Amino acid sequence: MKNSMSAVIQSFRNLRIKQKLFMLLVFIMAIFIALTYTALQYAYSIYDHQLYLRSSQVLNLSSNSIESELRRIESTTFNIVTDPTLQSKLTTIKSDPTEQNYERFQIRDEIVTRLVQFAGAEKYVISADMFDLSGYIYSAGRVPGWSEEQKMQIWDVAKKGEGQLRWIYAKTPETSLTAVRLVRSYYSYLNLDLETIGVLVLRIRMDQVVEDVSRGTELGRGELLIMAGEQRVYPSSLAPDSLDGLAAAPVASGYEVRDDGKHKVFVSQMKSGYTDWTYSSIIPFDSIFRGINWMKNMLIVVFSVALLLMTILAMRVARGITGPIEKLINMMKQVQKGDFNTVTLPSPDSAIPLPKDEIGQLHRTYRMMVQQINELITENYAKQLTIKETQFKALQAQINPHFLYNTLESINWEAKMGGQVRISRMVESLGFLLRSSISQKESIVTLSQELDIIRHYLTIQQTRFEERLVFQLEVAAHLYTCPIPKLSLQPLVENAIHHALEPKVEPCHISIRSVEQADRVLIIVEDDGPGMPPALLDQVRRGEVHSKGNGIGLSNIRERIVLAFGDEYGLEIESQPDQGTQVTVQIPYERGDSYV
Repeated sequence: MKNSMSAVIQSFRNLRIKQKLFMLLVFIMAIFIALTYTALQYAYSIYDHQLYLRSSQVLNLSSNSIESELRRIESTTFNIVTDPTLQSKLTTIKSDPTEQNYERFQIRDEIVTRLVQFAGAEKYVISADMFDLSGYIYSAGRVPGWSEEQKMQIWDVAKKGEGQLRWIYAKTPETSLTAVRLVRSYYSYLNLDLETIGVLVLRIRMDQVVEDVSRGTELGRGELLIMAGEQRVYPSSLAPDSLDGLAAAPVASGYEVRDDGKHKVFVSQMKSGYTDWTYSSIIPFDSIFRGINWMKNMLIVVFSVALLLMTILAMRVARGITGPIEKLINMMKQVQKGDFNTVTLPSPDSAIPLPKDEIGQLHRTYRMMVQQINELITENYAKQLTIKETQFKALQAQINPHFLYNTLESINWEAKMGGQVRISRMVESLGFLLRSSISQKESIVTLSQELDIIRHYLTIQQTRFEERLVFQLEVAAHLYTCPIPKLSLQPLVENAIHHALEPKVEPCHISIRSVEQADRVLIIVEDDGPGMPPALLDQVRRGEVHSKGNGIGLSNIRERIVLAFGDEYGLEIESQPDQGTQVTVQIPYERGDSYV
């Protein structure tokens, strides 16, 4: 058993990451569905138990809401029967009920107008009628067309109420719940016997009251029965398939389940302390549990579909994670073979850009690393070529150096013996230049040593050009120890003589000066020659113009400075037509001992 378990674990470890992710996601989804379904089953069982209590509570709240509306209607009837205008007009009519004139017509119109104002403010009032003692009826709203029997019933019920509100229950679908109240006079302070002056009759939309109260509750699924003793308050008529017969008998415990063989219903009952009405809620079991059973079946279907979709999603997620990793592995294999050119970052306009998650970051970081390695290899190769180029050009001057030194020494002695001082000085300077250029011991020299090379070079050139060459040196003595690559300034002076002095007939001024900054020294070589047009200057800056002959070009000097001191140092050139040329060499402001 233990060996079998170990084999299973080892097999799982050997699976690919894509397969592991797929199995993990499916496993999590299966557990989630199982737990959810179990929780829902438990919740439904609790719902089955709590439904009984909730239905009773809803019935209680609904009855309270209905009776709240009835109390508001009772308050409205009180406001009507005590309204000063109605009290005054009805009292006037009572004093002489037989008089018929324009004033009597105006009084009746005012009574109707006042009733309209009260009835229009009530949502559930169908009509408001006022009976005076002469038998005249003032109607506001839908005129019911009272029969003599109904009129007698209204007066009889109103008198029994002695000023209190009384209800007349509907007997047919055409009739409605009716509120009647005796109007008694209290308008005159001298007449306190509360004489009867009329009857108020309000017809109520009881069906609308019940519909508004039961909307959105469990009562909306079943039936509501309101009884006043043996008389039915609501509904006014029964449907053919009505379940009211199951609620006829009283419920001892407040609610119970009843079954007549055809229907199984849940019945809740309560009795009102305000109207003494009995409220019965009748909810068919089918309307309750049909939706629950349907929901249970739907949950099984939904969970099955969700499991299938989750399986597909798990496969896509697994491929989405492992796919870029596999591509990265393939790129690593290419780099392992030495192929750096295939590892390129996608352009911003790429149709499928890299994602911004950890896998995308890994891709970008790896590609940038490979590109930087490739650039470093290329840069190092180019720098090695530059060094080799400098060494080669220096080695070109090493043709039998001892023979040249001996020959120049002999010419120097002959010149001195013949009294030719200028020739002797030129020969000595030429020998110094040869030794400096041929020597390979030092690639970094001090600024003082580089300026010595320039001085000997200018000794030869001044003998050639005489007064046409005007040279000026303005370099602070304390900067002489700063390090500088060997033969960095001499080619610049040589270029100034070749491009600025030779084309001119008048004297040419060439100067070397220094500018100190916080962490660097600027050595500026400038002339007042013809300068360069912008197009030629751009070509020189890009290194597209090479030096003539075997001389050292500007790009060679720039690369050697960067190689020695870093990218923050180098060489800059500025020039304008007829304004001369200025070349600035940037070197570190340090002592040169560590570079020598």
